[in-house]
Amino acid sequence: MPAAAQLASRPGAVVTTPHVRAELVAHAPEGVSPGAPVWVGLQITHQPEWHTYWKNAGDSGLPTELNWTLPSGVAAGDIAWPVPRKIPVGNLANYGYEGTVLLPVPLEVSSSFKPPLALGAGASALDVRLKASWLVCRKECIPEEGEFTLALPLQGSTALHKAEFDAAQAAQPLPLAGPGAVEVSGNSLQVRLEGLPASAHGKTLGFFPETPELIRTAAESGKDWTQGWQGATWTATLPLADQRSASPTTLPLVVALAEPDRRPGQPVAWRAEAPVSGSWPAAAPRAEVSPALQAALAANAAAAPSSPSSELPPQPTVTLMAALLGALLGGLLLNLMPCVFPILAIKVLGFARQAGNHRAHRTAGLAYTAGVMLSVLALGGAMLALRAAGAQLGWGFQLQSPAVVAALAALFTLIGLNLAGVFEFGRAAPLSLCSAQARHPIANDFLSGVLAVVIASPCTAPFMGVSLGFAIGLPASQALLLFAALGLGLALPYLVAGFIPAVALLLPRPGPWMHTLRRLLAFPMFATVAWLVWVLGQQSGIDGAGTLLALLVCMAAIVWALTLRGRTRLVIATLMVAFTAVLAAAIGRNVLQTVEPAKLAATAGQRWQPWSAERVAELTGAGQPVFIDFTAAWCVTCQYNKKATLADAEVLADFDSRKVAMLRADWTRRDPAITAALMALGRSGVPLYVLQAPGKAPVILTEILGKDEVRAALAAL
Repeated sequence: MPAAAQLASRPGAVVTTPHVRAELVAHAPEGVSPGAPVWVGLQITHQPEWHTYWKNAGDSGLPTELNWTLPSGVAAGDIAWPVPRKIPVGNLANYGYEGTVLLPVPLEVSSSFKPPLALGAGASALDVRLKASWLVCRKECIPEEGEFTLALPLQGSTALHKAEFDAAQAAQPLPLAGPGAVEVSGNSLQVRLEGLPASAHGKTLGFFPETPELIRTAAESGKDWTQGWQGATWTATLPLADQRSASPTTLPLVVALAEPDRRPGQPVAWRAEAPVSGSWPAAAPRAEVSPALQAALAANAAAAPSSPSSELPPQPTVTLMAALLGALLGGLLLNLMPCVFPILAIKVLGFARQAGNHRAHRTAGLAYTAGVMLSVLALGGAMLALRAAGAQLGWGFQLQSPAVVAALAALFTLIGLNLAGVFEFGRAAPLSLCSAQARHPIANDFLSGVLAVVIASPCTAPFMGVSLGFAIGLPASQALLLFAALGLGLALPYLVAGFIPAVALLLPRPGPWMHTLRRLLAFPMFATVAWLVWVLGQQSGIDGAGTLLALLVCMAAIVWALTLRGRTRLVIATLMVAFTAVLAAAIGRNVLQTVEPAKLAATAGQRWQPWSAERVAELTGAGQPVFIDFTAAWCVTCQYNKKATLADAEVLADFDSRKVAMLRADWTRRDPAITAALMALGRSGVPLYVLQAPGKAPVILTEILGKDEVRAALAAL
């Protein structure tokens, strides 16, 4: 196996969070030996709109820190920082990186280095360990960290990441050949740089001082500061920061071409350490922070509960075993949720039909469990894969699609019609299909498990929230283990019933009551259809909901027509199919349309306001407590809590008496901002209830919200 392939197969080099993918990579074109060039580095791939920071972060933020653990005889140099970009944030600005960036670090290998045997078969390796910390920000900021390990083969070239290191090298500022000078003149800096190459002459350059809190970072070239060329000399006049904390005698700085002016194979930036002349104005004490920066920090603290001053997110305090137990208990409690109960009742009905047949009970229990667990793993795997591809998704993401909601409404309509006795498979389906169903009843139990997962996914039971939120930050294998535990908990009651004969003795014997119960179970299915139509109305508006109802009626008529006999069946079914096709072509697009959230929010009561990170920052910055309801129309638990607890007169009176602002984050449609906020709180789905007061750690309430719990949390403000 080549050295590069060995390197790629070693575990521990990648850390994935909801906001970045960080990987420890290496490049040793001549192998690892004294005097040979050896590079390692942290490659960070950011989610869209998120960024990390340069050595001088700008008006806010912190640079990425790398702490190396290396064998004796090996030393790590400083980060070779690629040229950053200026990132405006309101009336502030930062210096940092978006997209993908590699922070390369040179390693110096001395002749005293004696590597241990690490790769087997007598091959030795350089064991590289890194503990890194970074601050990743969008409108909110979240501190993250990771530990990385890498075994770098000593023999042969390690060139797996050659292209990335070449790109990082090309983004390095080159030392400036000519002299540079900086003069302090009043409240501005006069900069003169000579020795810039001809390719830069006449171009507009970006200016990046390595000394923080020195200039007004948000100042715009051509508006707040000026630059120009005097022959081959570049000059600039830049305003000093309002609250400056440094008075250097030498200013290390970087100037860079604007991105449109950069050409492949040509330098893009240059670095100089210019002596400073003139007298600095009196510097403000470091503790004095500008009002603009205070507002930005308040916004970050409010919008990111996982900042260092908060007790969130809970992931670091949750062990894998505790998360597995939580997922198992959460899946078990899902059986008590109203969305799952109809399917569980149908399975109990089937269980009663097989009274006395213990072997059939065990087989059915195993098939049902297999359907549940495979479906949960498929759903969890799809969510993890889509998140890895950059999508901001969480538990229940499939119900954010109007097409999926409409398909489920059609499926439950068919199930309800079947339970109500409108049709039997023996009359509405081909004979071959019916005989296959009779020969393979295990398939029915398996599909029942699949159906149970489909209708359980909108629900979040107690213990599930922390476990699923914890799963998002784990490697895929461990995350899928948590989803498997969730599925096992959901299937456990029926599985236990199949293997414990005493359970069967608790059920009544088969008889006429089963026929009545079957008809009765049709109504929970139709209630589920009504709920799904309402969910679609939240996504696609009244036109979408009306269209879906019309199409469901047509589908029911087609099913009824298929139960007729003779030529009447063929004629009526053909007419109904043709009519349904015409109707779908005419108005079917209404089902898939989406209504702007602002239009839906306008119909809400005045007590509740639409959530946004900016609104949270504004309210908490003014000293007002905030209660946030992360909800979705397809979340049954959310709707129960909304009616039973959040609409209670005593609870609302407590909110009013303590002047708590009430915000609702509606996740019915896909919303990356809400998804990111959920991830920052250590959750991956709804419901989630957060009570946030200035100067206090946010309080997360339970998924099944009780009036006493809410009132106690409000009393503690």
